[in-house]
Amino acid sequence: MIADRDAGERNAPLILTALLPKDMAAWATALRTEHFPPERNYLDAHVTLFHAIPPQCEEELGDVLKRIVAENPPPPARLEGMMSLGGGTALKLVSDEMLGHRARIAEHFTGMLTAQDQHKPRLHVTIQNKVSSAKAKELQAQLVVEPRDFAFRGFGLYRYLGGPWGHMRDWSFRGSP
Repeated sequence: MIADRDAGERNAPLILTALLPKDMAAWATALRTEHFPPERNYLDAHVTLFHAIPPQCEEELGDVLKRIVAENPPPPARLEGMMSLGGGTALKLVSDEMLGHRARIAEHFTGMLTAQDQHKPRLHVTIQNKVSSAKAKELQAQLVVEPRDFAFRGFGLYRYLGGPWGHMRDWSFRGSP
């Protein structure tokens, strides 16, 4: 049974995230804990760049990420405020540089990505999801989020485990500005 589980995990899709500064991640996770339906909240706050990279790309993806973080300083970004997800609420983020890094990764894996991962994402942190649009609008009306500048710390790689994610590895930006 354990061998079957291990094989299943090795064949699970890979999820790539952009790492928020630790203080911002803690704040966003607290918002998520407060407002996300608890029966669906398996994760800390995160910024998903890719939802399902094929598991056979793991080593090659690691090589690409090593080059990106070695060559680049932490990409500047901005928290702009709230974003409606229809049945949820997110923190709206903007970062042309992070989207540029994501585009470089997407180009490298042309032909390997799902339809969802072929499109440029709207950077965000989901703090509420799978609720009625009325409940989402209520939160958006009451929650005040001040815009702020920050820089992404790096990339985080996970395996999708049917709800929860299994953390694999982080890469930190270390290039000079």
